[in-house]
Amino acid sequence: MHLSLSAVRAMLLAAQGLLAPPVQPATKADVLATIRRMGVLQIDTIHVVARSPYLVLWSRLGAYEPLWLDELLAEGALFEYWAHEASFLPIEDWPLYRRVMLEGHPRLQRFLARMQEQYGPELSRMHAHVREHGEARSSDFARSDDRKGVWWDWKLEKSLLESLFFSGDLMIRRRDNFQRIYDLRERVLPEWDDARAPSLFEVQRTLALTAVRALGVARPRWVPDYFRTKSQPTLAALKSLIADGSLETVAVQGWNEPALLHPANRALAEAAAQGGLVPSHTTLLSPFDPIVWDRARALELFGFEYRIECYTPAPKRRYGYFTLPILRCGELIGRLDPKAHRKQGIFEVKALYLEPGVPVTDALAHDLAGTLNACAAWHGTPEVVVRRTDPPELAGTLGAALQQAR
Repeated sequence: MHLSLSAVRAMLLAAQGLLAPPVQPATKADVLATIRRMGVLQIDTIHVVARSPYLVLWSRLGAYEPLWLDELLAEGALFEYWAHEASFLPIEDWPLYRRVMLEGHPRLQRFLARMQEQYGPELSRMHAHVREHGEARSSDFARSDDRKGVWWDWKLEKSLLESLFFSGDLMIRRRDNFQRIYDLRERVLPEWDDARAPSLFEVQRTLALTAVRALGVARPRWVPDYFRTKSQPTLAALKSLIADGSLETVAVQGWNEPALLHPANRALAEAAAQGGLVPSHTTLLSPFDPIVWDRARALELFGFEYRIECYTPAPKRRYGYFTLPILRCGELIGRLDPKAHRKQGIFEVKALYLEPGVPVTDALAHDLAGTLNACAAWHGTPEVVVRRTDPPELAGTLGAALQQAR
């Protein structure tokens, strides 16, 4: 099978649930199915618009009830742990991550070792406190002294709770106003037995398979980033998966190596090869959406150079604090710098930038207006205000389309 680069892009969007707009209102079951489809939903706390996990779901589902994500966590359909970054994960993947905890998560080992060395007695006391008094949150504890925590300037008590969470002694039972509520692992998952955890090699194989499926078609070097697994063991797992037939290979135009295909995506690949996957969705993406979180992959596939500038000093920002990529019909056509003013009911677009060479047309303005109005309505900020556009001539066309769409 031979695929063009446009077919690979279409397969990625199809695998991620972004090929076409939703055809019916979302349900709570759709939220869970979407997370299972992606395999991971990254968590981030920035909320100039909806926090990233909620926005990633909106991009795929349209208007839905954000409370459903919180409920799925509290009901045990999801759990939290470190995957690509801090993430919501399907509960059926708990055995995989429990093995990672038991082996020592490679990205957290230094932090955990430092905590154990410096604060061993305090960790034991915090664990005993949760065991005796029940679930806890960081805000339950006043700073015990003037010492800072050892990560992100957390207070010590927050660092203790997070350390016990990273090691798997505590889990996140639920969130309250997005604040983590910690409890003992054995109370959250009373029937779990560590003897059921698979081997580390099986974990590597399973995560590699999931990543390839979620990417549609994958270059081998893309796979470790998806769950932030170590490169060498992941590539070794991919070789074993190809050897035993669990993964297939396909040729992609312009690539000097075979691409990887999960058998579950074979029908998609056949359709894509025949031009049968036609992207039709226009939406806004979170900076932490799987489509763009691997910046090198986004550049290679879409020709879209992207970085998030919230960590860049304001005078050095090129596009804005928290720019959202714009996906339209299979292309990343631009980005915008938004802010939801919830009390005023205003969805402000401080600036909207099209990529070089994207023509300003009535069809483009119509699609952008529909997406902006839908996103604004979901935020509870129905008035869309666009301050500036690049190119400038987009402003008038988009303004007229926004008025017409209301």
